[in-house]
Amino acid sequence: MKAKVVFKTYNQSQLSLLPPSYDDLVPVNHPVRIVNTIIDQIDIADLERSYKGGGTSSYHPRMLLKVIIYAYLRNMYSSRKIEQALLENIHFMWLSGQSKPDHNTINDFRGKRLKGKFKNIFNQVVLLLADQGVLSLKELFVDGTKIEANANRFTFVWGKSIKNSKERIKKQLRELWSYVEKVYDQEQLLPNEPDFEAIDPDEVAKTIDAINDALKDKEVDKKVKQKLNYAKKNWPGNLKKYQEQEAILGKRNSYSKTDPDATFMRMKDDYMQNGQLKPGYNLQASTNNQFITNYTLAQTTADTTTLKDHLQDHIDSYDQTPESLTADAGYGSEENYTDLEEKEITAYVKYNYFHKEQRDKKHRENPFHPDNLFYNKETDTYYCPMGQAMKKVRSYESETTTGFKQQIHRYQAANCKGCPLRGSCHKAKGNRTLERNHNLIRLKEKARNLLLSEEGIAHRKRRCWDVEAVFGNIKQNMGFKRFMLRGMDKVTTEIGLIAMAHNLRKFSIA
Repeated sequence: MKAKVVFKTYNQSQLSLLPPSYDDLVPVNHPVRIVNTIIDQIDIADLERSYKGGGTSSYHPRMLLKVIIYAYLRNMYSSRKIEQALLENIHFMWLSGQSKPDHNTINDFRGKRLKGKFKNIFNQVVLLLADQGVLSLKELFVDGTKIEANANRFTFVWGKSIKNSKERIKKQLRELWSYVEKVYDQEQLLPNEPDFEAIDPDEVAKTIDAINDALKDKEVDKKVKQKLNYAKKNWPGNLKKYQEQEAILGKRNSYSKTDPDATFMRMKDDYMQNGQLKPGYNLQASTNNQFITNYTLAQTTADTTTLKDHLQDHIDSYDQTPESLTADAGYGSEENYTDLEEKEITAYVKYNYFHKEQRDKKHRENPFHPDNLFYNKETDTYYCPMGQAMKKVRSYESETTTGFKQQIHRYQAANCKGCPLRGSCHKAKGNRTLERNHNLIRLKEKARNLLLSEEGIAHRKRRCWDVEAVFGNIKQNMGFKRFMLRGMDKVTTEIGLIAMAHNLRKFSIA
């Protein structure tokens, strides 16, 4: 006989003696409670002071801050979706105290109110987590990753293109003046030659006028006349536009017209690591125990030039200097090693060819490689494999793109003619020369000894799963691969929200 089916009571009109509380519907250890507790401990006086007062009342900034951070923790980045969650999601209703700010209020708070103020809030949370013992500010693991900007990838400006356009105008001006010389045919009758090097709107306009005056009352070729008319009408305006674009570019080589702060960078988009040029920002992150301790954004594609500013930002934020810093070969430069040495930070930072030195036997045992030549420090002399002295012939100072000065020394052999090893030693026509940077050689040797020590090997192993795992979580688990906002100030706030959400999510499951 079939058993009787019993259903649980289902009555949508059932009345309750006491109305349910939202607090009863939120589990004790839910991440939303973590966000609420942490943000309640943060000093937001600076944020509160940004409100002028007067007029209608404003939503409380602490409530909006909690809502946005929790939204990012839940991979919710659209202000419209956050607005919808405040109407439908129990956790958002509980967190906001049933306040219902619309998407414009949320977006303005994120893009304007938090601009320049969120970093201090983030730092306070990091210090709270450090007090809890889940992270340390003494050991940093640094790496960078590129994140696509909220910009049109097909509206771009290239510095090289501007340079070529200006060179083309200069060349055509010279060609026009050459035509003037042919028309006159007698050099003593020519007017004064214009300045072709000053390629700016006013000077080019003067040069075109000078060429027109020189050809006045002369029989001019029709094509030349057309070119002069075109030049007078377009070139000064184009050059003014180029000046404005160069001011936006600064030291960069490109930018997007829809987000001028974004630089075109090669992004690794698929599993085959096929790169595509897209407007983006270079995120630099310091981590410890997979918690983000500091973040900065750079507009340069290479990581090398970002470390000094990133490290100084950490020191300024927490008023303390880390004891050690671990990074990959992208940061191994003389400037970075020098800066870390001056700050007395133990640097487990690789340099180019570090792995090749360890793995490539041919490289280590190649007697002709500059690193393997014998050097007499007392006499400042290198010796080639045949025993011939290579004395210093010149010293000069070189300057990097960041303004860092390097001391380069050049050494040259006295006579390589007839040497039986010449074909293996070098391919130059004359005697072999070497250029050596002794300070960089010393710093590399120091780095090598640190990297090959027990502590260095442990730090190198840890770096892979400490900082790189954070980027994997942000891009894959959190699905954050493209900014929602535009402009350096706003995207800096947005990546700070991502970093905060990452930290609090990890803390909630720790």
